[in-house]
Amino acid sequence: MSRNTALKRFSKSRHHHPAPLPPPQHPDLSPSLSALTVPTTAITGQTQLRHLTALLESSLKKPAVSITPKDLLHFLKSRLRHHPTLSHLDFHLFRYAATLDSFRHDHSTFEYMVRCLVSTDRLDSLSSLLEFISSNPCPCSDGIFSCPKIEPMFRVSISSFCRAGRFDDALHAFDVMKRLIDGKPNVALYNIVIHGFVKLGKLDRAVEFYGMMIRNRVNPDSVTFNILISGYCRNNKFGLALEVFREMKEKGCLPNVVSFNTLIRGFFRDGKVEQAVGMAREMTELGCEFSCVTCEILIDGLGRKGKVVEAADLMIEFLRKGVLPEGFDYLVLVEMLCVDGNMEQAFELMKELWDKGYAPSLIACTTLVEGLRGIGRTEKSVDLVRRMLNEGMLPDSVTFSCVLEDMCGMGGAMEANKLRLLASKKGSHPDGMVYKILISGYTKEGRRKEGEVLVNEMLDRGFIPDITTYNVLMDGLSKSSGSFR
Repeated sequence: MSRNTALKRFSKSRHHHPAPLPPPQHPDLSPSLSALTVPTTAITGQTQLRHLTALLESSLKKPAVSITPKDLLHFLKSRLRHHPTLSHLDFHLFRYAATLDSFRHDHSTFEYMVRCLVSTDRLDSLSSLLEFISSNPCPCSDGIFSCPKIEPMFRVSISSFCRAGRFDDALHAFDVMKRLIDGKPNVALYNIVIHGFVKLGKLDRAVEFYGMMIRNRVNPDSVTFNILISGYCRNNKFGLALEVFREMKEKGCLPNVVSFNTLIRGFFRDGKVEQAVGMAREMTELGCEFSCVTCEILIDGLGRKGKVVEAADLMIEFLRKGVLPEGFDYLVLVEMLCVDGNMEQAFELMKELWDKGYAPSLIACTTLVEGLRGIGRTEKSVDLVRRMLNEGMLPDSVTFSCVLEDMCGMGGAMEANKLRLLASKKGSHPDGMVYKILISGYTKEGRRKEGEVLVNEMLDRGFIPDITTYNVLMDGLSKSSGSFR
């Protein structure tokens, strides 16, 4: 700021006279609290304004002409904000206070009013408020520097305008703010407008605003480039997205995980699978940290192209490179492998990931157990259930019962019972079906003694309803034949 500009600004602030607010949209308050006049015949409006007058006078306990911004802010926060019928008149009270000769708003009342109008989507009133702020700066702007709260207030307002699609208001507020602040607007303000344009499908205007940002010598950051890359990808302009990506690196702004994720997803959408995988590998070479979202994009993209095995190999590759993110859930990959009949590879994938500290979810384990059972790989399904139990992961009763039944069907009733005992130690509570499966297995193997122990245990646990059922079980064991009687 030049010396002459600073002196003019300082001189102007010393002779400050509040500029009038725009005409109210609703009945305004009169200059006197004791005699409110309402230019309307609506009895409801008159009643509300009378209530507001009484509430204000009783709360302040002082003449209206002597109120301060602190008094007004306290009244707005503690009394009017929670009033069931008068809270919507907060902006009228704000406007009324500005008409008092001895009163001058500061940034505390400005901030509060901005937040209220934004949170209640009163954007027409918000435009009026911003115009008032530009004409009546708060007292801390009386020096040669502007109020430090101006930019945050306008940032919230511009963001609200963009979300509502009111870009003319957003751009006008942006121009007003540029005149009020010291120096250039922060890049985050430009990003808000650019993102607003992209989100509502106005890519051309987003690019135009980005060009203005460059002309104003405001350096873009990674967020700026990510927004533009995403916008181009959404509009199937993948070549332009890659140009922005290259420009990003040329300007010394390192791509982050969002940049790569957006481009990888764009490659898959464009049918360029090899380029998508290559971009993921480039991501690791540049030292950019992987995220779980990156893995999900790769797995989904490769899976849609029928390359599930390649997706599993890629995850193992990233695992061995040490770049796989913590908390990576490979349930979807396991499901896809099982659906394609690649249960063996799913088992090896889970084993290697689990050995490196990437514990699977219970659902992933259950899915794989069922898949291995489906192809007759009982030994591996038992190994998986045993590891689940050792890790404190309890399978559901149906899955556990089916695994025990498979073991008994292969003549492994003794091992099945050991698995049942292990589950009991880990907190599982086998039901009557588990006992019946094991007793049936012992009966087929001719293990009468072991079977009778389980029958008595069933009796102790209340799983045998009557003496008839007990006798049937015992008779079955006594009639069983085999070398283990």
